[in-house]
Amino acid sequence: MHEMPRNGWIEGLEFSRRDFLRASGVGMATGLHRPRSVKPLGSERSVILLLLVGGPSAHETFDPKPDATEDVRGPFASIATRIPGVRLSEHLPGLAERMDRVALIRSVHHEGAPIHEVGLQLLQTGRLAEPGEEPPHFGSVVAHRDQRIGRPVRAPILIPGPIASTGVEISRGQSAGALGPSFEPIVPRTPSLTTVPDRIRSAYGPTAFGRSCLQARRLIEEGVRVVTVNMYSTVFSRLSWDVHGGSPFSTFDDYASQILPTFDRSFSALLDDLERSGRLESTMVVAAGEIGRTPRINASGGRDHWPGAWSVVVAGGGVRGGQIIGATDPVGGEPIDRPVTLPEILGTMYHGLGIDDESHPPIRELFA
Repeated sequence: MHEMPRNGWIEGLEFSRRDFLRASGVGMATGLHRPRSVKPLGSERSVILLLLVGGPSAHETFDPKPDATEDVRGPFASIATRIPGVRLSEHLPGLAERMDRVALIRSVHHEGAPIHEVGLQLLQTGRLAEPGEEPPHFGSVVAHRDQRIGRPVRAPILIPGPIASTGVEISRGQSAGALGPSFEPIVPRTPSLTTVPDRIRSAYGPTAFGRSCLQARRLIEEGVRVVTVNMYSTVFSRLSWDVHGGSPFSTFDDYASQILPTFDRSFSALLDDLERSGRLESTMVVAAGEIGRTPRINASGGRDHWPGAWSVVVAGGGVRGGQIIGATDPVGGEPIDRPVTLPEILGTMYHGLGIDDESHPPIRELFA
């Protein structure tokens, strides 16, 4: 029996390729769940999922606790936003200026093991895998559904999930891109950015994440319905949202100097770009991590895994901006109002695509 360390990793436990695909929620198009009812679509609808790999700390991002003690509050100040009484991290000024266009869900949680794989499964498939099964990624479900009703499928059904900028390496030695010779993913051509005006490319920033967000917008324009942008490809020995506070993981200094500014700039540019092109109403943008962080700072000056509460950002796709769904206790440890599950986030993405799935109901308040 392996002992679970504080950071949520099981040291010395090796995963097979199939184990990883199951754990990360990336499955082939077999045994697909079929949504029970479909709303008529006046126009094509899409979802862009920005997967904030590693799990952002809500205290340092979307749910600051400025009145808490320092060991809870953390090193960052908070700033006002366009919505009175709503504050964000000082390192998210772009999002603060656009709060009237986005909704914050501050009470996301799950009751599973405090590891990345659980959240990745629940967010992208709606449930945990059982032995001998591979729940399909919601992008595969959408492609399969579109195929059944005769809609052109721009994201082919055999894609391991939807289009992704990179694979996400969660289990050592495995990545979503390493599928082996028995399964060759079919992906649409990555759109060229050479025809995009310099001022637009500049707005997204000179980072891989910025370029991926811009490519996501281009894929939506070409008719792809579900696009996933993995902000980072791994949580090991490089930057990610996995802020344990020391090597090989990220620190709050990394958050302040690179991670938060990169996210803020690219996310803001994506919202502006979609709104300018008239596509924000038909394109839902979801920025979500797979796990939260501990309410109190650890001995290394970071925060460890915590599935008890974290935040997700949603915009477009019919979502009413400027609202806050749910709340956490004074230390950010657990929801005290309107707890939200990851399958509800998944149901919300289905709803944004014009699909009602009774097994994964959406967060209906977002659309009121």
